Amino acid sequence: MFESIDVKAINTIRSLSIDAVEAANSGHPGLPLGAAPMAYVLWSKFLKINPSTSKAWNNRDRFILSAGHGSALLYSLLHLAGYDVTTEDLKSFRQKDSKTPGHPEVNHTDGVEATTGPLGQGIGMAVGMAMAEAHLAAVYNAPGFPIVDHHTYSICGDGDLMEGVAQEACSLAGHLGLGKLVLLYDSNDISLDGPTNKSFTEDTKAKFKGYGWQYILVEDGNDLSSIYQAIDKAKAETEKPTIIEVKTVIGFGSSNQGTAKVHGAPLGKEDVARIKASYGFEKLKAFEVSEEVKNHFYDEIVDKGKKAEKAWNELFDKYTKAYPKLAAQYLSAHGNDLPENWVNHLPTFEESYQSASRVTSSEIIQSLAENIPYLWGGSADLSSSNHTMIKGAADFGKENYQGRNIWFGVREFAMAAAANGIQLHGGSRVYCGTFFVFVDYLKAAIRLSAIQNNPVTYVLTHDSIAVGEDGPTHEPVEQLASLRSIPNINVIRPADGNETLVAWKIAMEAQSTPTVLVLSRQNLPLIQEANEYAEEGVRRGGYTISKQKGEYPDGILIATGSEVKLALEAQKQLLSEAMDVAVVSLPSFELFNRQSEAYKESVLPKNVEKRLAIEMGSSFGWHQYTGFNGRICSVDKFGASGPGPEIVEMYGFTVEKIVAMYKMID
Repeated sequence: MFESIDVKAINTIRSLSIDAVEAANSGHPGLPLGAAPMAYVLWSKFLKINPSTSKAWNNRDRFILSAGHGSALLYSLLHLAGYDVTTEDLKSFRQKDSKTPGHPEVNHTDGVEATTGPLGQGIGMAVGMAMAEAHLAAVYNAPGFPIVDHHTYSICGDGDLMEGVAQEACSLAGHLGLGKLVLLYDSNDISLDGPTNKSFTEDTKAKFKGYGWQYILVEDGNDLSSIYQAIDKAKAETEKPTIIEVKTVIGFGSSNQGTAKVHGAPLGKEDVARIKASYGFEKLKAFEVSEEVKNHFYDEIVDKGKKAEKAWNELFDKYTKAYPKLAAQYLSAHGNDLPENWVNHLPTFEESYQSASRVTSSEIIQSLAENIPYLWGGSADLSSSNHTMIKGAADFGKENYQGRNIWFGVREFAMAAAANGIQLHGGSRVYCGTFFVFVDYLKAAIRLSAIQNNPVTYVLTHDSIAVGEDGPTHEPVEQLASLRSIPNINVIRPADGNETLVAWKIAMEAQSTPTVLVLSRQNLPLIQEANEYAEEGVRRGGYTISKQKGEYPDGILIATGSEVKLALEAQKQLLSEAMDVAVVSLPSFELFNRQSEAYKESVLPKNVEKRLAIEMGSSFGWHQYTGFNGRICSVDKFGASGPGPEIVEMYGFTVEKIVAMYKMID
């Protein structure tokens, strides 16, 4: 099956990879040298892709290099396979403005399916992609029409498997029986600091069998036939995910092979020359590829990919005629479009409406799910508290992949990583939820959502010290400030039902920005003023929810969430004492800061320096709105255990104390 041309192709991958690292004088040559054979066998013999149309073909296989530090391997593969990664791109590896950054970035380099580098998260996203494939296959496939039928492959390393997120994700994948997920484990017993036996001596076989995976061992990472047989066996197993442990030598062929010295440093000109000589590549210049190898890659990958996509397109044309409604829904979902008039069915709220925003969110989710059939999601074992279940819908699981309620279990980090994978896969919109205080468990994945321009919706409830009895471990204090510091993310803390409704609209309309909905446990009365101004105001991130009585305000009270109602009550008290203030609801710093200077001036006039911000969270970040002369009623220490209203009062969130604090402003 394998001939000399296959060996030349593998050595070309290795050669290009070490050339890129050498040119940059930076990078990780160890993984490409060791893992090139398994990557080649996968890409040339199994991976169903069409580089000529890149990611336009929805039914392509997905490949994620979870060990993203080995990016030179991926870029070499993309170049040889015919993606838009040129020789010049390889030469500019890790340089400013290049298409080949230090770690793979989705939407930046043609053919890259996910941004990886933070170890373990690539595995989590691969699990999410496999979940998406299983779900979409159950929804759209019909007898004779397997229009969703592809695999998710990932290459990981020892470091990936040490990460907790990988263990969470692999546990979930085994439970879900994701038979089209294949993980190739580059098992070389070396990590950055040295031998893995200093810290990592697990029985991988026993662990993954315990997870419910199929385990296969390839004892020699250069044995192409064994690698082929292992992947073939993995594809034949349809009820379990498969891990293939491939024993490799890091930096294979280098004078320092098998040591940490080749993990993350250039090999040097002499070593590179010696390695290339062993390949018989002495006459080839740096980055040069023989015509024989170029033609081989075209035949093995590009030509086969074109034929495979053509056959699928013909199948989908027949499917469209047989199942026009499903076909239209499929195309709409993969276009990330929303159904026509979807907003017309959203709930409206009477003036007497009063409910926690987590409950309001649930009402909205029901309407969204009814009118957006490709919306699905779930919670990290807290759906009964954060109300994220779609009522009447089935649970997603190996008994019914068509289900729309995902039980992620107590796996917050894996939940968010999988949600990233689901959204990146395409064909659906996904949300996930937990308590707001636990956002620290999944912040790294939220950060990757933002970096990847991935519009995942995070439903985070129990938003403040008003949680009460559960005490400081469950009362978020610094979390709002922490999330607000992440670029390209919309953090929205709504004040009532109407603001919550608009927040969900923003989340569903987002194309390149994740949304964090910060929702209350405590009831929020409907604010009449928000009914009039919320639609535009929340979209702008902030607005004057209650104006002063006179022409100009004496001062401004600025608040978010449940504290907006408190500010409105304080406004009344201040007015009774001849202090005429305006109240601003500021549900989203990020959206507000994107507004024009004229709009921001209309809400927070510079000449009104007497300002008081009110929020049951850290004061960090609020000074940009209060200025040096303003004050902040905040929580800058951990909360306490007790009945919620008593804790809120203890921390100064009462009308009397807000009024007193305002009077203290010079």
